[in-house]
Amino acid sequence: MTGLFIDGGRTLLGQDIAETSLQIGDGVIADIGSDSTHGTLGLDASNLLVLPGIVDLHGDAFERQLMPRPGVDFPVDVALIDSDRQAIANGITTVFHGTTWSWEPGLRGAENARKLLDAIETLRPQLASDTRFHLRQETFNLDAEDEILGWLKAGRIDLLAFNDHMDLAGISKPAKRARMVERTGLTSEAFDQMVDRVLSRTDEVPASIARLAKAANAADVPTLSHDDATPAMRDDFRKLGVNIAEFPINVETAQAAADAGDFIVFGAPNVVRGGSHTGWTKASDMIAKGLCSILASDYYYPAQLLATFRLLHDGILSLPQAWALISSAPAKAAGLTDRGEIAQGRRADLLLVDDSVAMRPRIVAVIVQGKLVHLTDATRLEPARTMQRKAIAAA
Repeated sequence: MTGLFIDGGRTLLGQDIAETSLQIGDGVIADIGSDSTHGTLGLDASNLLVLPGIVDLHGDAFERQLMPRPGVDFPVDVALIDSDRQAIANGITTVFHGTTWSWEPGLRGAENARKLLDAIETLRPQLASDTRFHLRQETFNLDAEDEILGWLKAGRIDLLAFNDHMDLAGISKPAKRARMVERTGLTSEAFDQMVDRVLSRTDEVPASIARLAKAANAADVPTLSHDDATPAMRDDFRKLGVNIAEFPINVETAQAAADAGDFIVFGAPNVVRGGSHTGWTKASDMIAKGLCSILASDYYYPAQLLATFRLLHDGILSLPQAWALISSAPAKAAGLTDRGEIAQGRRADLLLVDDSVAMRPRIVAVIVQGKLVHLTDATRLEPARTMQRKAIAAA
């Protein structure tokens, strides 16, 4: 396939939606609005929206493919290939797999983190979505620091987040503690002993965070802080060059982030469901207040697409404003200046979307770097030269 010609779609161009054509060649958008076709394949986008591909900064739904049931593991390559299919089917053309490396063994332990990174690097050429590695470092995971510094220096990490789930109040809750024990595969007694060992090094954590943040900045790797609880906590991370606030847990902290010009990430499932499953901040309220700049899939790949149309239906944002939350803004936060918008010369990551049913958008086609990688309606395919004749006849 040397090129594509997309005709007749309602295309998102900046803050406007206009019916136009797109000529794609060499993986980029070569021309907008021309009837001249140079490709071998045409896509009829009439009655469909043509939108930039979704960029997902934080998604860990792949963990369900790795461990669909507690204690039931599947090979990493199988899990990643299945996750790639799910991401693409939901319009995610750039995906950052949020891989947690914790002080816990098991699903979020060192062995899995290494396996996931190796598998992503090995499989990347055959995956449809542009697949990247988002390392979610548990800040109490001090033994991992040297290895992570090596990964940063070698250019193996695409995003680095600082997480702290060493929450004694949370761990003491029977339900949460039971899930963590089950995930680690340890006995209850061994789990408690491990927590005590980890907590004994609390004083070492701030210096470790500072060293990792400095190394990430030197390597031009964007950094995120997770679950910021206070404006002071957000300010402390910002002073380290950590400019993405991921899931701030209250309005005050999100407002402090917005006032400072930080990127603010919330979970798209929160919007789709009408609230957080943890009982924390309601994302749609934050969006209405201008306190959210990015929506991530979090734990559910369909959520980003669904959330934008929920925001549109509820009158909170226009479609161009809502779509920016899942495309241009996350691309900018990740330093990916070649995507996120439909413009000449930009990377051709595109979606054809049927929006005929309110709040239930349907992906018809997905194009990644100029290649058609997903299609649900083959009648939309035509030779490009036929579409050209139709355009000339219509004129």
